[in-house]
Amino acid sequence: MLKLKSSEASAENYRYDVFLSFSGEDTRKTFTDHLYKELKDEGLITFRDDEEIERGESIKFELENGIQQSRSWIVVFSKKYAFSSWCLDELVMILECRNSKRLLLPIFYHVDPSDVRKQSGCIAEAIDHHEEKFKREVDETKRKNMMDKIKRWRTALTQLANLAGMPLQNVANG
Repeated sequence: MLKLKSSEASAENYRYDVFLSFSGEDTRKTFTDHLYKELKDEGLITFRDDEEIERGESIKFELENGIQQSRSWIVVFSKKYAFSSWCLDELVMILECRNSKRLLLPIFYHVDPSDVRKQSGCIAEAIDHHEEKFKREVDETKRKNMMDKIKRWRTALTQLANLAGMPLQNVANG
């Protein structure tokens, strides 16, 4: 699979071999659970938000640390992924940390990569949803910052879709 061993991760000061980014709403109890189990069975130390974040800790801080301390990332891009501002923020952070020695593998789960690249279909719906929500912000500075965030999300979506990934269309959860 990823051809990493956990000893390799610690040798380069990474705490995790893999960081899993996914929308829990539509893949946590299906595809992502299967993937997580397989990664663990291969001996890979895998960050998954419900396993690694301690109760009472700052979610954002823990996610940022998990992303920075991972040797590689797998983004399970599903129909609801772009509806989550958390997921989109994670994606931006992952792309900021990415370099030639670290692997980023996108899995397009029931999503066409061209929809992500062109921001059409369910991706356009998600971005429109965020834009409408942000436009309602009364504080002009906050609204501008939120709209700038959407620009970063759009750039990150395009960058992700331009990577060679794994499109999984109409496949079973296993």
